[in-house]
Amino acid sequence: MATEEEAFDDYTKDGTVDLRGNPVRRSKRGGWTACSFIVVYEVFERMAYYGISSNLILYLTKKLHQGTVSASNNVTNWVGTVWITPILGAYVADAHLGRYWTFVIASIIYISGMSVLTLAVSLHGLKPPSCSDDTNIENCKKASTLQLAVFFGALYTLAVGTGGTKPNISTIGADQFDDFHPKEKSHKLSFFNWWMFSIFFGTLFANTVLVWIQDNVGWTLGYALPTLGLAISISIFLAGTPFYRHKVPAGSPFTRMAKVIVAAIRKWRVHIPNDPKELYELDLEEYAKKGKFRIDSTPTLRFLTKASVKTGSTNPWMLCSVTQVEETKQMLRMIPILAAMFVPSTMLAQTNTLFVKQGTTLERSIGSFKIPPASLVGFITISMLISVVLYDRFLVKGMQRWTKNPRGITLLQRMGVGLVIHIIIMTIASLTERYRLSVAKEHGLVENGGQVPLTIFILLPQFLLMGTADAFLEVAKIEFFYDQAPESMKSLGTSYSMTTLGVGNFLSSFLLSTVSHITKEHAHRGWILDNLNASHLDYYYAFFAVLNVLNLVFFLIVIKFYVYKAEISDSIQVLTEELKGMTVQVSNHEESMART
Repeated sequence: MATEEEAFDDYTKDGTVDLRGNPVRRSKRGGWTACSFIVVYEVFERMAYYGISSNLILYLTKKLHQGTVSASNNVTNWVGTVWITPILGAYVADAHLGRYWTFVIASIIYISGMSVLTLAVSLHGLKPPSCSDDTNIENCKKASTLQLAVFFGALYTLAVGTGGTKPNISTIGADQFDDFHPKEKSHKLSFFNWWMFSIFFGTLFANTVLVWIQDNVGWTLGYALPTLGLAISISIFLAGTPFYRHKVPAGSPFTRMAKVIVAAIRKWRVHIPNDPKELYELDLEEYAKKGKFRIDSTPTLRFLTKASVKTGSTNPWMLCSVTQVEETKQMLRMIPILAAMFVPSTMLAQTNTLFVKQGTTLERSIGSFKIPPASLVGFITISMLISVVLYDRFLVKGMQRWTKNPRGITLLQRMGVGLVIHIIIMTIASLTERYRLSVAKEHGLVENGGQVPLTIFILLPQFLLMGTADAFLEVAKIEFFYDQAPESMKSLGTSYSMTTLGVGNFLSSFLLSTVSHITKEHAHRGWILDNLNASHLDYYYAFFAVLNVLNLVFFLIVIKFYVYKAEISDSIQVLTEELKGMTVQVSNHEESMART
């Protein structure tokens, strides 16, 4: 009898199944065994992606002969597309194919785009002739329409592929831990930290080794290696298939949310009963059959509760269950937080554009070795790797004793720390650029755009701090949107965090074009020119610092009214009680020691 109970307890309680739809045992599938394949996949995939994106602005300016503003906008528009398409990937996964098959199909598109891109930088007929006059690109031959079509066609094919992989791979990883099992729940709390660790480990290789190869050996090998890395990463993911747990597609989240909003509007005059039990809701058995969870009614966004008021109609566009209404509320409650993440994502976009272009104007030689400007992005990686480890191993444990929160501090508090660091970053970037321009002026390098006699490492503080900011903001952002999304909309929740990066990059393009245009008209030469020695990036970065301050104020107002969703299981409560129990035990032990 005990054996049967143990066997029953071994089955997951969160509705996960194998690819054939059968219930799974936690001893056979999931956990860190399954996640090991996913984490290793992410190392190689991030190496592939950042092997392309980190140095893209230099390829556009030096090989396709585009100007600073044009090249920067092309980079941020492409990166923005990369981070916006996950909304589509999340929809397909949640509504139709499931996360696993959406990921597999998207990976085929991804590798196809990478392969064509490698050909585009390798074949002479697909790129313009080289040009030695880097400071005046107007004298260089521009890329033809065909060359641009092949290059950007491959880039955007790659972007479509990542739209299916990005929102699903981290979600698949988080799905390997059962929320109804306290030990597995505690592992999930650390998963996102180590997930980001794997991302930036791959990024570090791309920003050091691959960018050096691209600058010093050639773009053919520099792009072929990321393509090979992507092929390896997909193979590693597929090798872990027998160990994965899967969530069953729960239907289109957009349709379910639309039904709630339409039903609430159509019944806007209906009175909401005082007793929530009078609202429409399905039986627990209905949810249990589908591996879903029932959610109780909450007082927030009360207008939407009208969708579950019974009026005699059973039309799904007139009557929605309480759970469906609450799922919609959860997704809508996160939108103000989503909006507060756009500005820091815009700051992140500068690291692969203007920060890198700044590096090309500085002294980069150490003996006979010449530092690739894009390799400074590797210091973001190093800083984040160190910060994540210190946070997970020391800060969390220290804060747990004080706050009794299993995460140490709340996710929103962690994000707030990251926003403060972004203000510091742009302030330092502005002061550093002001100093660089003063040295350029002293040496008569303003007009000719010559190399400024300052080491490239003067840019190091802004890169290192960006890594620290990411350890707080980016990790918490991914976990927040996953954690706060309803169980049936996890992929869509994950795509929220990616959408912030997409909008942030598009916002960067908009601000760069707008500021460049306005300052050329009203500030004579303008703030952002092809010749950075004649530009005023210090003003531009100061503008960003002010924008970050305003965004922080907005964030603090928003979180004051935010209500965390209720846990569907008692795992968090169990972990919290364990922490309190540990504190009591330590206190009792100290008292007994004092008596002796």
